[in-house]
Amino acid sequence: MSQPVSPIREPLITGHKTYHDITEDLVSPTEKTTVSWALATMAAALMLGYGVFCLIWTFWVGIGSWNVNRTIGWGYDITNFVWWIGIGHAGTLISAILLLFRQKWRTGVNRAAEAMTIFAVMCAGLFPATHTGRPWFDFFMFPYPNTRGPLWVNFNSPLLWDLFAISTYFTVSLLFWYTGLVPDLATVRDRAKGLRRKIYAFFAMGWTGSAKHWQRFESLSLILAGLATPLVLSVHTIVSYDFATSVLPGWHTTIFPPYFVAGAIFSGFAMVQTLMTITRKLLKLEDYITIAHIESMNKVILLTGWIVGTAYLTELFIAWYSGYIYEMFAFYNRVFGPYYWAYIGMMGCNVLSPNIFWVKKFRRNVTITFFMSIFVNIGMWFERFVIIVTTLARDYLPSSWSYYWPSWVEIGIYLGTFGLFFTLYLIFVKVAPVVAVAEVKAILKTAGDQYVGVEAAKKAEATAH
Repeated sequence: MSQPVSPIREPLITGHKTYHDITEDLVSPTEKTTVSWALATMAAALMLGYGVFCLIWTFWVGIGSWNVNRTIGWGYDITNFVWWIGIGHAGTLISAILLLFRQKWRTGVNRAAEAMTIFAVMCAGLFPATHTGRPWFDFFMFPYPNTRGPLWVNFNSPLLWDLFAISTYFTVSLLFWYTGLVPDLATVRDRAKGLRRKIYAFFAMGWTGSAKHWQRFESLSLILAGLATPLVLSVHTIVSYDFATSVLPGWHTTIFPPYFVAGAIFSGFAMVQTLMTITRKLLKLEDYITIAHIESMNKVILLTGWIVGTAYLTELFIAWYSGYIYEMFAFYNRVFGPYYWAYIGMMGCNVLSPNIFWVKKFRRNVTITFFMSIFVNIGMWFERFVIIVTTLARDYLPSSWSYYWPSWVEIGIYLGTFGLFFTLYLIFVKVAPVVAVAEVKAILKTAGDQYVGVEAAKKAEATAH
């Protein structure tokens, strides 16, 4: 009797690759400068320069150069802060949680996702620091002893919880990212010469690839993954407390913590898709960032999109069911008020558009994935704008109602964060392998067996029948 054949799984590495091929494909982009990379870096640097100019303008002229007012004290900058924090979530989720669950499809995208986390959190931290109006006094946010005795901050404020949660998240994510880089930095070191070799040798910290090094590497990775996993849930939960602990209708709701976490994963995975579809094309990494990776990511986007859509509908139902006129008005104002266009954009991009991924052919289409990832992040920006601005624009007193639109300075600072993000990402792509070389080699045997053995497995299935 013929033995049953195990189901054929799609390979995570396509093509017949050897260890040497993997090293050449993934390390060589760090050893040469292409015209496309140089032009992209120049464009990102110009955008960053404009953002720096707008920041200097803000510091010189004051917050009066923004369009925030008495009614809407939180505007464009806090919207962008929450948006960037959400984008920073996917890196730790892909790296930490999927590592703990031994999901091999993370190997193609985890390195870039981790880098995205670091850079997104840096962009996010810029906004609350600037919003104080006098960022040179931001040290007052930290408890420290001085000549007047210990200076304690308000530990009851969720804004302070933000500071501790985000700084902890950034620290653990940075350590996790750097730890994963060490074996690959040693690989680049061994191929480099002169000063470049000395720099990589310093950051590789004497890595030799011995059994003891790998044992400690695996242990440290698991420890950091265990520390980072709760942070995925805690950071955006605490960000949601900025709103949920207030008494304003539309904010004072218990659904915010899980709703914000799901939205953060939703937008974070979308940004990873944007970066990876561009990276795999420009660096010719189609063999390592495969359609299987893209499809798995799109499944997560579809799932979290439905969770977010359920949260939207739950908010509307509870506002109506409560019978509380102020809560009912807050959501009526979101849907039919002066910012109705933002609500339509939010629902269209976040609830309707991801349903295209129910169709397998669209889930596996790179072009559709690229544009959908952009739509999702546009929709998630609209969501944060709707939550913050529409709630503040019309409060309990009709005499204080106002309409807000960002000034050119606020828009410039936001564009500057894109410049910062892409400048750092492009530098990262140039100095380190964007796909984890060691992890790809670790799955080479399994992936190769799946790829090379497809035809043999088909013949075995035919023989069995």
